[in-house]
Amino acid sequence: MNAEVLAVGTELLMGQIANTNAQYISKRLPDVGVGVYYHSVVGDNPKRLKESLTLALKRSDAVIMTGGLGPTQDDLTKETVSELLDKRLVLHEESLKKIENFFKGVHRTMTDNNVKQAYLPEGCIVMKNNNGTAPGCIIEKDGKTVIMLPGPPSEMRPMFEENVIPYFEAKSSYKLVSRFIRVFGIGESAMETEILDLIQGQANPTIAPYAKEGEVTLRVTAKCVRDEDAQQLLDPVIEEIKKRLGNTVYSTEDKNMHQAVGELLISRGISLALAESCTGGLIASRLTEIPGISRVFNRGIVCYSNQSKIENLGVNIKTLEKHGAVSRETAVEMAQGILKTSKTDLGLSVTGIAGPEGGTAEKPVGLVYVALAHSGGVECKEFRLWGSRERIRNVTVLNALDIIRRHVLEQK
Repeated sequence: MNAEVLAVGTELLMGQIANTNAQYISKRLPDVGVGVYYHSVVGDNPKRLKESLTLALKRSDAVIMTGGLGPTQDDLTKETVSELLDKRLVLHEESLKKIENFFKGVHRTMTDNNVKQAYLPEGCIVMKNNNGTAPGCIIEKDGKTVIMLPGPPSEMRPMFEENVIPYFEAKSSYKLVSRFIRVFGIGESAMETEILDLIQGQANPTIAPYAKEGEVTLRVTAKCVRDEDAQQLLDPVIEEIKKRLGNTVYSTEDKNMHQAVGELLISRGISLALAESCTGGLIASRLTEIPGISRVFNRGIVCYSNQSKIENLGVNIKTLEKHGAVSRETAVEMAQGILKTSKTDLGLSVTGIAGPEGGTAEKPVGLVYVALAHSGGVECKEFRLWGSRERIRNVTVLNALDIIRRHVLEQK
């Protein structure tokens, strides 16, 4: 079975909110053997909505719609779908009672237009909304399925998990299971060259690369019957990819870099302190998202000014005068300073020019130094990055964390 996600809402077209519902639905449907072939977005206009739904029904087995189930005049999803499928809207007494009880529970007066939400297409499968007022529904007709879900994610997701997933599970004897391999330190084209024969010879599982900001993700997907263990198909392919890509693979469990590094530090009991300049605390922020990181993360200092580098890290003023704040020499002294102050196993420093201004011919925007100090000395790497200020900072974070990761893995 293949599906199309059709999101309804002018606010989506205008960019006022992101269409996170489509992303969520597309991630979950393969688990029950449903492939998503199309995403569509249409505004709160009955003519265009009807045109979009007509097209979706021509090319997809199932159309999953989100939004337009509210009480106001521009909420026209049910009305439009019912008209197109030649279904009458009838009052669903159980839904009306639930809506009335909802307003009583929050001590608010229910207005007449809320009754509109209790009218549903005749013969549909009703999906209760345990997190709001608008019920959802499933319509089956002529071998096609139309599913209508509320727009707010806090209502859509529980309804989807409680009703839509079981609905498709009952209809499909197959499932699609994906594993995600995260790769850093090698470009997409170079990585593809290493595994090109695997990609060209793929059948089941399939391999698909995705380039993200500064890194690459490989999705390995196996199709199997519902009761079969997909890992038996996935594991040999993943192991071969790991063998070829080596230590550029930092996760086979779809963990991002800071999760992988944080958990590695925790598992090894290796303590860390940070001295950040151009990243402004971004590395510390990412690491402190991880539960239990307090066992190994000692402190983070944002030393943006030269004065801070001198006072908080003991960087020599002569080093700054001779080499500048953005230099290999300053990065090394920053790392040594935070290591000495914190008495941790590792001390990492970052200094650079994130832009968009401040660069020179000798030191252009995107020049970054990352230094890692430890009992065996200090290693420092220079990076020449490009792009927006945001991209330079984010890629710097990835490089800094990767330096920590590789150092830890090299230890006996």
